[in-house]
Amino acid sequence: MRALLSALALLVSGVMIGLVGSLTVKGAGSLTPGWAASILPAAVATVWLAAGALGLALPLGVGTALYLVEYARPGPLVRAVRSLTETLAGVPSILFGLFGFALFVVRLGWGPSLLSASATLALMLLPTVVRTSEEALAAVPQALREGAAALGASRWDAIRRVVLPQAAPGIATGALLALGRAVGETAAVLLTAGVGMTLPRSPLDSSRPLAVHLFLLAGEGSADGRAHATALALVVGTLLFNALADLVLRRRRAS
Repeated sequence: MRALLSALALLVSGVMIGLVGSLTVKGAGSLTPGWAASILPAAVATVWLAAGALGLALPLGVGTALYLVEYARPGPLVRAVRSLTETLAGVPSILFGLFGFALFVVRLGWGPSLLSASATLALMLLPTVVRTSEEALAAVPQALREGAAALGASRWDAIRRVVLPQAAPGIATGALLALGRAVGETAAVLLTAGVGMTLPRSPLDSSRPLAVHLFLLAGEGSADGRAHATALALVVGTLLFNALADLVLRRRRAS
């Protein structure tokens, strides 16, 4: 059994190594200064998009988790919130894109912009942020809360000064994992961010992130090398986010 499980683990690792190796071989010839300059607007748009999505999803997700763990009593409401959150995680991204287009682009008048795309992605990231924040908050020993209360701290002071700092590494890990998904999302962003190829200067500018740029390049069919080079940049960015999340998790376990 051990040999079988080892083989499965090696197979999964081999898929990732094969993917990166294939992209490197096919895209290496296009890794030129001209290519780097051509994807600069898309790279900047990706950073704007990820920061905006995380900035919106983090307070909403952590606030919901705080309510569920620290304030809510077990009952139908808590079960309903958790059930709806888990259901939200299974909704296809294209449906988020259609919802974001109808609400943010059309109804609120933000147009195809990084702000519309960030708000749409924030809705997609909420289940991950809520779930990981809940687990991090629940892992804080109850004795710390009781100790803070014994010293005269209010519930909010205990949460702000004791619980949140203890749970911060777990919350940060979940946020970084969610950020990795935001960087690679395509369908929802294509409907809400537009396809502009200029350097974005404000959240209301239309610009295509790397994932959308790659999708459009692959659709052209004549830009195979540039498409693979762009895919390699996207994969490397995602790996960096995951490595950062792993580093935070390791430090959390060590402490």
